[in-house]
Amino acid sequence: MAIKILIKRHFKEGSTNQAFALIKNFRHDAMNRSGYIAGETWINHYDPCQITVVSTWQTVENWIQWEESDERVAHEEKLKDILKTPAQFEIYDVVGVAD
Repeated sequence: MAIKILIKRHFKEGSTNQAFALIKNFRHDAMNRSGYIAGETWINHYDPCQITVVSTWQTVENWIQWEESDERVAHEEKLKDILKTPAQFEIYDVVGVAD
């Protein structure tokens, strides 16, 4: 069953350009991982410092392999200095109307 990961981040004022560049690199590396399907970046309409990344994975195991990888941890470390608050992660199962 496919899953969606919502990663909600609130960045410090004036850091969004740097955040977008880092998120782009993040996604580029995730795309090469087993089970990655797609990703989107959402920017809060009223607060552009609030950015949510939504990624779709084939299985939760695929996500966990990426989440725990040294590569991903290194990316997350680069974001720490520009985060206003710690990132929040939510995992959702994708179900169809007929499910």
